[in-house]
Amino acid sequence: MDNSAWNGNESVVVPGIAAPSTVACARSLGRRGIRTIVVSSDETTPAFQSKYCDEAVRVPSPHEDLVAYKEALRSLAMRPDVRTIIPVREPDIYVLSKYRDEFAEYVSTPWPTFETLARAQDRMRLFDAADTAGVAAPETALFTTEPDQERKWIVKPRYTILGDEYVDEYTPETCIAPPSTQYLESTRGATTEDIHTEMHHVPLVQEYVSTTEEYGFFALYDEGDPLATFQHRQRRGYSYAGGPSSFRESVDIPALEEAGLGLLDELDWHGLAMVEFLHDEETGEFKLMEVNPRFWSSLPFSVQTGSDFPYYYWLLANGEQDLIDHEYQSGIGGHLLRGELLYLHSVLTKDIDLVEKPSVTEAVTDVAWSLYDQPRFDYLSRDDPRPFVRDLWNTLSALR
Repeated sequence: MDNSAWNGNESVVVPGIAAPSTVACARSLGRRGIRTIVVSSDETTPAFQSKYCDEAVRVPSPHEDLVAYKEALRSLAMRPDVRTIIPVREPDIYVLSKYRDEFAEYVSTPWPTFETLARAQDRMRLFDAADTAGVAAPETALFTTEPDQERKWIVKPRYTILGDEYVDEYTPETCIAPPSTQYLESTRGATTEDIHTEMHHVPLVQEYVSTTEEYGFFALYDEGDPLATFQHRQRRGYSYAGGPSSFRESVDIPALEEAGLGLLDELDWHGLAMVEFLHDEETGEFKLMEVNPRFWSSLPFSVQTGSDFPYYYWLLANGEQDLIDHEYQSGIGGHLLRGELLYLHSVLTKDIDLVEKPSVTEAVTDVAWSLYDQPRFDYLSRDDPRPFVRDLWNTLSALR
């Protein structure tokens, strides 16, 4: 790719998804005069409503035909104004890395090779890498036999995405999001074969770490060297058992930095990564959960703290990584309002094994106070209100 000086007409392709990361990219780059092309198979994606979406393009769903999705992205990459593509979900980074050479002819490719990516998306290989790097992790094994029933366990997919590179019987067109993590108590009575069928592959069984302290370590790497990092602690997820972040606060913890860098250095990482950890209250260790090799759903909050990762990514893609001036404010919080609604909904309607549920009064009070005390929001923006309205409407429609 020609990394000559910008001429003011450069564009970036961003997949439009339900998570607010697409809108964060559009706002960050659009405010700097960089054209954003939002692509999605879903006309209700909130990013289509942003005033910083310069061009909205309908593309095939990667979950229906991954090769057709790749071809749509490649067609856009061939345009002379397009400089790069931003991965915001697992199918994006999977297809971009798998077909990296096809994209490299036309755009900058600040994402890992597929061999590197597979070490993150295959959790067995990921935990092997953590062991080599000296990064703590829960006891993990393939779920081929029932584990010790005297201990607490969870069952989770081995792969963060199911495609032909990981599951032999799949075709290149196939791309399936794996089922959610299960608490093993909820699977008592099911055979290992039942679980394999439900998960569409042989999943993992993992030691259950009893803690509410979830942390994220975020980084942008350039061929094995970190360019920018960020940390947050998750205070609430979509569910009272965890999940994606609905309320989080920025932190700066040396031990968390050491663990995150240690793992990504071992992987010889390139591009974006979010490393998820649980803080084991008994041992004091940060224990690895997984790596998300693309932009994270709480990206708007990272930007609000001063860590403008979409712009950092753009600089890297254009060979201007020396211009990255990285710092952020720790000790502040931010919300995804849809996530807060889902959290309260989980308290009202769900009972999850192994996880103590807060009372409705406690949950409502905590949410209300944090909204008042830390009024920062992923979608809600005075100068760009329509994505928030669209996201709220989508959420209420889904809860009906």
